[in-house]
Formats: sequence, C-alpha cells, structure tokens
Amino acid sequence: MNKLITISSVEDILTEYVGTPIGKLLEYHNLDFPFPKYDNAQLLVGMCMDNRKHLHIPDNFSYIIRAGGANLRYSEFKVSYAIAVGQVRHIALIGHNNCGMVNLHARKDLFIKGLVNSAGWDREWAEEHFMHFAPMYEIGNEVDFILSEAKRLRLRYPKIQIAPLMYLVEDNKLYLIKEK
Repeated sequence: MNKLITISSVEDILTEYVGTPIGKLLEYHNLDFPFPKYDNAQLLVGMCMDNRKHLHIPDNFSYIIRAGGANLRYSEFKVSYAIAVGQVRHIALIGHNNCGMVNLHARKDLFIKGLVNSAGWDREWAEEHFMHFAPMYEIGNEVDFILSEAKRLRLRYPKIQIAPLMYLVEDNKLYLIKEK
C-alpha cells in the first residue's frame, strides 16, 4: 500500500485532477466539501460491489458501475454508454483493500457450499460454475489490478481521463494510486 497518496487537503490532489470531476470526487468524499446541484453526471465511477464501501457524493454527480474487484472488462458497453450518451469524460476506477476477488480459490469450498445450501444448486453444477468463472473474475493484488485496468481502459478510451484510486475500508477514505 506504499503506492497510495493520502488526500487530506486540496493540495494533496494531483495537478492533473485539480478542477476535474475526479478532483471534485476527492473533495466531496474525503474533504466534506458542500454539494452543489448537478443535473447531469460528470463522472463514471467503476468500483467493487462490496457492501462496505459508500461514496459521499452529490446526487446526479456520477454514473456508478459496481462489479467484483472494480473489474470493468465485462461492463464495457455500460462504460461506452456513459461516455457516448452520458457525455462523461472522466472515470474514477476505485479498488479497495480486503477484496473478495483476490485469491478466489481460497473461497472455492465456501462458494460451492453456499450455492448448494442457499440457492439449491447441485454440488457438481456449483463446482463447474466456480471453475468456469473464477479465472475471469480473479484480480490478484488490488492495487496492481486497478493500475492494469486503468491502463487497459486508457488504451480503449484515449480521450477519457482515468484515475486509479483505492478505498480503504478501515477509514472509508479514497486514495490516489501512484502510477510511476
């Protein structure tokens, strides 16, 4: 986690994000800036589906796509829609620590047992389901994945500003990730 930049004041926000919706996100969430009224989304946030995370942002400020591990590979049509139709020009890609999409194989038995007991699945179906999808959704290290996903999205959408961020569940704060 030594790649994280703490945002405790406006001066901590990297120059490239000052005055942008990404900078505003950091001001609202971390610095408790007052909320203006928004009629249209300014930003697309890609973040994990984890229930421990909640953003402190104004109504109508952002589109939000929640996907395990903040993995937007299988949500690209939604990303494209927010850009093409919603006219957003900025993406905040937010990972978090202690993510369940890290080391999925350690939860294989729990996953299978949960589908059998809670959803009524046959054990063999549950195991096949896990084995088919786990490799697609495993993210490895949270910080490294967010950096690689930001790089992938920048190649896909070269005119869009994309910021890699981390959310620490211990303090509910956003941190910029150093990229160099």
